[in-house]
Amino acid sequence: MALPALYISHGSPRLIVEPSAARDFLAGLAQTLPRPRAIVIATAHFGTGRPAVIGDANPGMIYDFGGMPELRQLVYPAPGDPQVAIKVAGLWQAAGFAPAVASGYGYDHGTWVPLMLMYPEADVPVVQIAVQPELGPAHHFALGQALASMREENFLVIGSGSMTHNLRAFYSGDLAPDAPALPWVAQFAEWMHDKIESGADDDLLNYRALAPHALDNHPTDEHLMPLFIAMGAGQAKGRRIHSSTRNGVISMDTYAFG
Repeated sequence: MALPALYISHGSPRLIVEPSAARDFLAGLAQTLPRPRAIVIATAHFGTGRPAVIGDANPGMIYDFGGMPELRQLVYPAPGDPQVAIKVAGLWQAAGFAPAVASGYGYDHGTWVPLMLMYPEADVPVVQIAVQPELGPAHHFALGQALASMREENFLVIGSGSMTHNLRAFYSGDLAPDAPALPWVAQFAEWMHDKIESGADDDLLNYRALAPHALDNHPTDEHLMPLFIAMGAGQAKGRRIHSSTRNGVISMDTYAFG
């Protein structure tokens, strides 16, 4: 049976150390899945001008945030897999893209935060892929479609981003961490939920024009591009397998496709 493709909202790096429903969910998620040969993960924090995959055998760590000195001591030592990176690039090339196999980019928090919770033993190889935010949803959907066959070979394709991502509202608000979603956040997340679970791909690819409060929830949309990679790889309607909100504005929803 093929593995699903996942879209995970990874939230703040503090997800690792602060109690939350999303943390508990991610800590148990891997137990619901067959063990993958390797993880191919698109992280919102790795942006390039053209499709790129990291080919390093032993990626390092990237602490892409200010402060939080206790988190800068954490290390996620999962190996990379150069052969899997070459496979990803080959599938993209066959689909008409001009990919790069890159090196020297370590695990950013879009990768190590969710995977440290899901696979704390760090014993599954991890291959990171980039997003190209300026190329939009349809481009990322096609990137994911090109990787769909990997699911049949027991590779776990993950898009790591955030269902909503307005950091100005997050940092300027005074809501408690467990505050329910504000109306403009809830309306956007529920529109996305309805479209994902009904398989309305065309509407989703045009979310910035069609979804309520799209620009408020994604002033820039790099954190939603991994969703479209997961959608394309999953080749099926999605189902929401977790829903929660942090500080009223950051939706932590997770979806499985396929």
